[in-house]
Amino acid sequence: MGPHIRVLVPLAPGVEEMEAVTVIDVLRRAGFEVVAAGVDGTEPIRASNGVVLVPDASLADVLEEPFDLLAIPGGIPNTERLRATEPLLAVIRQRFEHGHWVAAICAAPRVLDAAGIVQKIELTSHPVVAESLGHARAYREDAVVVDGKVVTSRGAGTALPWALELVELLAGQERRRAVEKMLALP
Repeated sequence: MGPHIRVLVPLAPGVEEMEAVTVIDVLRRAGFEVVAAGVDGTEPIRASNGVVLVPDASLADVLEEPFDLLAIPGGIPNTERLRATEPLLAVIRQRFEHGHWVAAICAAPRVLDAAGIVQKIELTSHPVVAESLGHARAYREDAVVVDGKVVTSRGAGTALPWALELVELLAGQERRRAVEKMLALP
């Protein structure tokens, strides 16, 4: 199965459920340990389209633990709340400075912006927040953009390619193919 890989997925009310559930599910299928961590502890979270998600842990309790990847789903209310969570922003800055994996999808690249790293990277995002990210080193419209150890994606419609790219980047092409086979991906 390869090395043990731990992933942190922070969640706040209004998270885009397709993005959150897709990245959690795909990475767990790949054999990764994924911790879905709620900004408000382990209270159930109502996502952007009404699906209720139950976090595994409180973000405050696990934020300082070692993780191989920090993967941030989008949804405007979720990302606004995460943008205002200074301990999370500090961890993003630290991960970026030390060359550790960070991923963000949809509106979540705005969380990377709040952490002060956007001007240093090429990225993509949901078109609705593209203008606010115009100061990135480069803004691209690809489904998934990998720049160093930062992986960004467009939105709910690109959540699966984003999650599969994360599997490949952290565990290799063979593991990605195994997950694609599990998913019956054509």
